[in-house]
Amino acid sequence: MSTHEVAVTGLGVMAPHGAEPDALFDALLQGRSAIAPVFPELPKPAAAATVAFDETRWFTKLQLAGVDRVSQLAVAAADLALRDAGLALRDESVDAERVGVYAGCGMGGAASLEAAYRGNGRVSPLTIPAFMPNAPAAHVAMRNGVLGPVLTYSVACASSSVAIAEAAKAVQRGEVDIAIAGGSEALIVPGVVLAWQAMQTLAGFQPGEAAGAVRPFATDRSGFALGEGSAFLILESAERARARGARRYATLAGWGLSSDATHLTKPDAPGQARALRAALRQAGLQPRDVGYCNAHGTATRIGDVVERNALAEVWGSDFDALRVSSTKALHGHMLGAAGAIEALITVLALHRRELPPNANCREVDPDCQMNLVAPGDSAAPALDAAISNSFAFGGTNSVLLFRKG
Repeated sequence: MSTHEVAVTGLGVMAPHGAEPDALFDALLQGRSAIAPVFPELPKPAAAATVAFDETRWFTKLQLAGVDRVSQLAVAAADLALRDAGLALRDESVDAERVGVYAGCGMGGAASLEAAYRGNGRVSPLTIPAFMPNAPAAHVAMRNGVLGPVLTYSVACASSSVAIAEAAKAVQRGEVDIAIAGGSEALIVPGVVLAWQAMQTLAGFQPGEAAGAVRPFATDRSGFALGEGSAFLILESAERARARGARRYATLAGWGLSSDATHLTKPDAPGQARALRAALRQAGLQPRDVGYCNAHGTATRIGDVVERNALAEVWGSDFDALRVSSTKALHGHMLGAAGAIEALITVLALHRRELPPNANCREVDPDCQMNLVAPGDSAAPALDAAISNSFAFGGTNSVLLFRKG
C-alpha cells in the first residue's frame, strides 16, 4: 500500500483569544492571559478562559434548537479551517465520500446537561442529542455534506490530539482525500467547575490575580484553569495540496500513541516517553532534530515533573537544546479540545518560526529544570520540527510531530 505525506493546509479556531489563528498566536507571544473569574456565586473562587462567541454568525434561531455550545464552536472552527484551506466541500470537484471528520470531545454538551439538571422538572426532549460527545462531529459533517467517516474520539485531555493522529493515518493510507481534524469542548458551567474543584486540580488565586493563576513548571504552581473552545486542522496529501496550489502550513510527519496502564489520573514518565519515541521514529528524526515542544504542562504538582522527566529521558544529552513552553497558562485547559488548539499553535510556531513563552513562571521548580521559552525570547529562525504533547486521564499519551513546509 502506498503512503502519502500529510500536509496541513487549513487552520480554524474559536478560542478565548479570538477566531483568528495569527491573532491568537500574537496574544500568546505577548503573554496576554484570557483567564478571568467566573461564577461568583460559587462557594470557592473559580476562574476560566471563555470564548466571546456570536452564534448568530453561524446559525439561525431555528437551527440552534438542540445544538449545544460545544457543537456551535466546532461548526464555526471547522468552517473557518475549510475557508482558510480554500475548500468548498459541496463543490462538484470534491468527492464527499472521500472526506472525513475526525473530532475529539472529552465531556460533550455540558451546558445541555446543566440545563436539564436545573430545569425545575422540565427537561428538553433534545437534551440527549445535544450533549452526546459525537454531536460536534455530526454537526460539522451535516453542515458540510461530509459522506465519508465521521468519527469522535473521547480520550480525556488527549481526545483531539488522538483525532488528528487518526485523521493523519487515513490521509497517509489514502483512505480519505481531505480530513477535517480537531476537537471542541465547552464545559464552563457551575456543575463542571464544582466537580473539578472537588478534584483539587484547579489553580488557586487571590482576588484580582486570576489572569496569572496558571503557572506551568513554576515552584509556586497550584493547578490549571479550565478553558473552552474549538480548533480544526485541514489535512490532505502533499500531492493533492500541490495539485490545487494550496498553502502548506506544515507537514504532520509523525505521531505516537501509548498507554501508561498504571493509574487512572496519575501520569507516568515511561508511558509518555514511549509516545515521544514513537512519534520520532515514524518521522525518521532524532531528538536533536526537534527544536520546540508545546508541552501538556497543566501546572499540577505531579504532572509537570513527570512530563519534564519523560522529555529528559528521550532527549538525553540534547535536552538543553529543546525549547519548551505550555500555552495553557494563557488560554486555559480545554480538555477534549486542548490537543487541537495546541497542535494549531505548534503549527504556527513552525510556520512563523516564533515560539510562545512559558508565561507566569517567575521561579522554575528545581525538579522542572529545562530550556523554557522566556517572555520576549520568541525567535526561532532555524526551527524545522516541533512536537505537541497531550497526556490524558486514563493513561493515554499522544504526541504529534510537525515539520516545516
